[in-house]
Amino acid sequence: MPEPDLDLLIDAARLAGAIALRHWRQSPQVWEKPDGQGPVSAADIEVNEALAAYLRSFRPDYGWLSEESQDSPARLATESQFILDPIDGTRAFLQGDSAFSHALAVVKNGQVTAGVVYLPAQDKLYAATAQGPATLNGVEIKASTRQTSIDARVLTGKATLSPEHWPGGVPPISRHFRASLAWRLCLVAEGAFDATLTLRPSWEWDIAAGALIATRAGARVTDRTGAPLRFNAADPRSAGVIVAPPGLHTELIARLLAPHLTQN
Repeated sequence: MPEPDLDLLIDAARLAGAIALRHWRQSPQVWEKPDGQGPVSAADIEVNEALAAYLRSFRPDYGWLSEESQDSPARLATESQFILDPIDGTRAFLQGDSAFSHALAVVKNGQVTAGVVYLPAQDKLYAATAQGPATLNGVEIKASTRQTSIDARVLTGKATLSPEHWPGGVPPISRHFRASLAWRLCLVAEGAFDATLTLRPSWEWDIAAGALIATRAGARVTDRTGAPLRFNAADPRSAGVIVAPPGLHTELIARLLAPHLTQN
C-alpha cells in the first residue's frame, strides 16, 4: 500500500531539517537571486535537491513547484502536485535565527490535501490533512476565537498597516512579526496569535501548507479580497493572504473593501 501523503511529507520535512541544521550557523555560501528576489544559499539548494529526489521517488507522477526549482508548465497537466519552500525565512536562517521552516504541501485539483511546516531548530512540526485536525508535534491545535481587531495580536509587516490600504479604517491591532510566512500561518493555527495578513502577492510555496493547517485549526484563510485560495495556478501567486478566526476575518475584509466608510 502506498505511503500516505502526510506521512511522506513528515519524513521529507525531517530529512530537510537534518540538512538545514548542518548548514545553520556555519556560514554557507550565499548569493542574490535576480530581480531583487532576495538571498539564496547552498543550504536552500541542497535541501531542494534532496526533497526532489526523495519525494519524486515515491510520487513520480506528481507535479512539482518549488521556490528553488525552475518552474515548468508540465505541472499544470498533473492531477496532484508537490508545492514547497525548501527553506522559508532564508534571511533568518542566514542570521542564525531559529525562525526558519520547511513548508511542504500536496495539492489536488487546486486544494491542499496534506501540509507540513517544520521548524528544525525549534523541533516544531505542524501538520494537517484535508479531513483531519491540525497538529503541533502530534497534539491537536486550535485558532483563537477573537471576534474584533481591538488589541488583536496580528503578525504582519509595518507597511501593511499604511492607511492607504484600509479605506474602512486601519484596524487597531497589536502588530508582531516573524520571518517565515509559513510559520506565521501556523502560529495563528495554534492560537499564539490572532491573525496574520499580507497584502502583497504571495507565492504558493510560502502559503500552501500553512493555509491547510490554519484552516483545519478553525481559521478562515482567503486572499485580500476574501476569495478562497486555489493552488497550482499558472502564475503561482495569490492576491495576498488573510488568516484569522471567522469574526475577526470578516472585520478585516470589511475594512479593506469598504471605501464608503469614513476612516477612523
